[in-house]
Amino acid sequence: MRSYVAIMGIADGMSILDLGGQLEIWESVPYRLNLSILNKPGIAIRSTSKQHEITYIEGDGCNVEGYGDRHFDTVFSNSVIEHVGAADKRARFASEVRRLGRSYWVQTPTKWFPIEAHCGMPFWWFYPAILRYWFIQRWRKKLPAWTSMVEETTVLSKSELRQLFPEATIFAETILGIPKSWIVYFR
Repeated sequence: MRSYVAIMGIADGMSILDLGGQLEIWESVPYRLNLSILNKPGIAIRSTSKQHEITYIEGDGCNVEGYGDRHFDTVFSNSVIEHVGAADKRARFASEVRRLGRSYWVQTPTKWFPIEAHCGMPFWWFYPAILRYWFIQRWRKKLPAWTSMVEETTVLSKSELRQLFPEATIFAETILGIPKSWIVYFR
C-alpha cells in the first residue's frame, strides 16, 4: 500500500472505488478517504472505520451501475481481475476500471512467482494441464469452494494487460528479484 499511496498521490478526501476488496487493506493508509468497496452479494465483510468514510456496494465489477464516467478519483483492484472469468469478462472489468476512475491501480499475480498465490503449489502454471486437472479433481472432494476458485483463476500475461489497459504503466512487483505480481496503473 505504501507504493500505491506514493505513486498515485493519495491524499485526504480522495474518493476511491475498491473493486473486490475489504476494509482491512485500507487501515494502513494514513489519509482519511472516501472509500466505496464493491463486492458480489455476501462477500464484503462490513465493518466500520474510525479513519475512513465507507460505502459498501453489492454488484459486479464487470458492470458497475449507478456511477458515471470518471466518478472516482481512483479505482483500485487487488487480485481480482484473474477471478472474473473468460477474456470477454476481463475486458469488461478493465473497461469499467478505466471508465469509473480518473486514475486506477490494478494488481494481479504473475505466473512467474515460484509459489502460486491461490493454491500454494510450486510452479503451478507450468504443470501440464492434465496434472493440474488431476490435482483439482482430488481437491474438489475435500474443499469444493476453494477448488472452484483455484480452477476459475486465470493469470494474465503482461501483453494481455497491455491490451486491456493501453494507456497504463505496468511494472512487476518483485520479491528477491522474482516477479510476484503485475501492477498496472494510470495517473
